[in-house]
Amino acid sequence: MSFLAHTMRQVLRQAPTRTSTLTGAMRCLSLAPALWQQNKPAAAAVAPIEVAAVAKDQQKECLSICERVNQQVAKQEQGRLFAVVHLCGKQFKITAGDIILVEGYWPPTTGDEISLDKVLLAGARDFTLIGRPILEPGLVTVKATVVEKTLTHTKTHFKKKRRKQYMRINFQRSPNTMIRINTIEVARPVDGNAEAEQEPSKRLF
Repeated sequence: MSFLAHTMRQVLRQAPTRTSTLTGAMRCLSLAPALWQQNKPAAAAVAPIEVAAVAKDQQKECLSICERVNQQVAKQEQGRLFAVVHLCGKQFKITAGDIILVEGYWPPTTGDEISLDKVLLAGARDFTLIGRPILEPGLVTVKATVVEKTLTHTKTHFKKKRRKQYMRINFQRSPNTMIRINTIEVARPVDGNAEAEQEPSKRLF
């Protein structure tokens, strides 16, 4: 191994003009047979790729996919929709009828009807709409209702320092909000220019 390293050092110290000697030395040090290296097939000439043609093909494919998605939505054949929403710093995967729990303080009160606008992803049986990072406003509408506002179970924080007559017991209960997902709908055609008709809601989050 030391002989191999010494040989490599000598070859690399030579002048850069002697490239043939370097290639010969590398061939001698290679594990592959010399005949295979000498008879290596030349690289096939790569035909230039037409960027405009590729872009047109991709655009046609995207339009066909959008048409199929719009047809499914128009005929109500998409099945049960699901979505991933961003709410209070967390992401929730939801479907219609789900109940999710939001931890910590949150302003809405019990009975409020809200619309979750930060939709990261929405999909059905045959398609998925992915946002970058969120979908276009008005494309997917998610309606929800605040069901209940409660407190968590009592958590006990116990502190003690031995031989110091120091002992503390603290209790903590954090607020929670339960939300029921009412509907998830694709409000307008995908890649359509028509603006979505937004129904007035009490609060938007």
